[in-house]
Amino acid sequence: MKLTLKHTVAAVALALISGVAMAAEHVVEMKNSGADGAMVFEPGFVKAEPGDTVKFVLVDPAHNSVSVEVPEGAEGWQSAINEGITVTLNEEGVYVYKCTPHAALNMAGVIQVGEAVNYDSAKAAVDKLTAAAATNKDRLTGYFEQVKK
Repeated sequence: MKLTLKHTVAAVALALISGVAMAAEHVVEMKNSGADGAMVFEPGFVKAEPGDTVKFVLVDPAHNSVSVEVPEGAEGWQSAINEGITVTLNEEGVYVYKCTPHAALNMAGVIQVGEAVNYDSAKAAVDKLTAAAATNKDRLTGYFEQVKK
């Protein structure tokens, strides 16, 4: 069978459409109270693949989502207080984020995208957030323990 330019363009277009369709959207709720206690992202740990999105949804007021550690080449994010945000995660690695007004309560979370290429720097970020927290000391560490090297 002889492939023409038209067939090649169609095959490439189909591959691109298929790739977009395969990307998943993960929803993380920003809450005053959840399964893991007060002032929490739920779920606090997300396992994603490159190209997936994470949609941070405001359930209760006075929260935001701010990246603290992202893999090399990845863009960080910062939503305004009382606003959700959707982030596309294209780079493999571990993303650590927090809620600015509730960082002292260890309102933070972890996303692993593919391989944990920045494991050590992500662990350092988790340790720093946890050391500065007044409460919920084990919560973020527990989320990070789910990261697979």
